[in-house]
Amino acid sequence: MVFYKFQPNDKFYNRIKTYPEINFKIYDGKVYYNDDVKTTGSFVDNVGGVPTGYIDLYENNINRPSGQRIYPFIRKQSSLLSFKTISLDSFNSDFAYSDIVSGSYPLSASISIVRYTSGEARLRINALENTLNRYLTLSTHYEYSSSLGNKSSQPLKLISIPSIFYGSSIEKGSISCKFYVTGVLAAEIVDERRNGELRQKLPADANSGTVAGVALYNEGFLLLTSSWSIHPTHTEGYDIYDPGVNISPSWLYFGTTGSTTPSDLTNVASSSFEMSFNGINYIPVLTMFAHAPKGELNFSNNPTFIKYGQTGSLTPMSSSKEFKEKDDLEIKNIIKSNFIEPTASFQQAVYINKIGIYDKDKNLIGVVKMANSYRKKIDESISFKIKLDF
Repeated sequence: MVFYKFQPNDKFYNRIKTYPEINFKIYDGKVYYNDDVKTTGSFVDNVGGVPTGYIDLYENNINRPSGQRIYPFIRKQSSLLSFKTISLDSFNSDFAYSDIVSGSYPLSASISIVRYTSGEARLRINALENTLNRYLTLSTHYEYSSSLGNKSSQPLKLISIPSIFYGSSIEKGSISCKFYVTGVLAAEIVDERRNGELRQKLPADANSGTVAGVALYNEGFLLLTSSWSIHPTHTEGYDIYDPGVNISPSWLYFGTTGSTTPSDLTNVASSSFEMSFNGINYIPVLTMFAHAPKGELNFSNNPTFIKYGQTGSLTPMSSSKEFKEKDDLEIKNIIKSNFIEPTASFQQAVYINKIGIYDKDKNLIGVVKMANSYRKKIDESISFKIKLDF
């Protein structure tokens, strides 16, 4: 076996910028992510193991019964390794040495939608004050407290999007929120100016083009602050704090049926919602060039490498005194001629179909398999381009 060391110019690091398309539909107390629905499996009713609208981080328990699910565990030892969710006091008092500290899967996430009434305590909004003010270079509508409104006390809706859905940030100009009434599109807001302002696109009325909220692209938050009516006649019980009272729809009630407070919102059956955007996700890529030099790699361990019908084999002869390879075996000529006779002159050639990647200690850490075997003649040199996405 021949080893070749990757030289500095044989390795390149770069990243691919992707734009994953994300779509959420919200109706009847459920969230649907990219139109994904619950799938029944061979052993469970839900193959994914998480509700619709959720993403499973590791997807370790696909179609596994509850008693056979994979879970993380650590045995308590002198290294004192534990999970971040286990406090130091609990680790010291609740577990003896050699006890198993275990967790559970799945680790999943979905969007969350919370509405704040006027003057209601809002720790999450307060935590975003510095972030909102940092976006002031894009628009004055981000200002935490101004003549446009005071986000510490005004009614607003906060939509939180975990980064597992979009990656590094949300692409500017890609956000669209749609409000449907009885299945018909009643209103839409977009960030068409790419400055984070969510302006009303539909309906084409007096509020068309008016800012209904702002988007925090890097952090994955949408803040909706407008309270104007977006439908001339429709009323419904949107207010979870005053159930049973029918009111006009507004952007403050976007995603109401996706709220978990309360969980039995059955009085908003005529409205549905859709939110779509593109993420920006970077994929690190390692590119390596593996070279097969001229005059080398001219031997194969494949039994068909030698001419059929000869006695002996490619296996070397070994004993306590010697290790010797047979030197009288004729190699099969695989070079073809364009004519039936005479046959082509003999040339040493091998077919390469795998490349092994080893670490500095010569431990095999990866195998590259070719889609098709490549023939290498003795007077040729070939370079293989290997790409690995992380």
